[in-house]
Amino acid sequence: MPQTPPKFVILDRDGVINLDSDQFIKTPDEWIPIPGSLEAIAALNEAGYRVVVASNQSGIGRGLFEMSALNAMHEKMYKALARLGGRVEAIFFCPHTAADDCDCRKPKPGLIQQAAQRFGIELRGVPIVGDSLRDLQAGVAFGCTPHLVRTGKGEATLAKGGLPPGTLVHDDLRAFSRWLLEGEGTRHGAAASHAGTAASPSATSPVDSTNPR
Repeated sequence: MPQTPPKFVILDRDGVINLDSDQFIKTPDEWIPIPGSLEAIAALNEAGYRVVVASNQSGIGRGLFEMSALNAMHEKMYKALARLGGRVEAIFFCPHTAADDCDCRKPKPGLIQQAAQRFGIELRGVPIVGDSLRDLQAGVAFGCTPHLVRTGKGEATLAKGGLPPGTLVHDDLRAFSRWLLEGEGTRHGAAASHAGTAASPSATSPVDSTNPR
């Protein structure tokens, strides 16, 4: 029988957990959670899932903010989660710009590899949730199952097409959490609709990447 994936979820940060900005999220005041996202993480935790974050933070490499600001943003997130009974096990981030040609800037899988090594787990079948193609590509390189949310850059990413095979599309992190916690038997049930069709709130849409929009 196929091995059951560990109860582990990898999330992008900006556009998935918190509101994104083309001007970067540079201060704790600018870090604003997407409605329902922190509750979604807490629900995953309650169900026994460990949650980690893998995030490109090139604003550091661009000189837009310091590590102290990033730490303060994450402290704000930790405290907000704690009030809901939730937690993030670890945050893996890349501070580099594309010009640095590092191994950790998504779509390269360095951050995902760090998570696998830190927790000593096989990531095949583990969900990775992002709002951009590069988020998903980084996880797929390690066998993660790709999930796109429509928040952040998600709608634009979906419109461009070319998503990894088997990508599922969710309205937001809360919808993903509900989908995951419903269990294996309902993942491809009547609530699912093909990309491009009208989806009801919290619906999950399987994407056919061989026919990108």
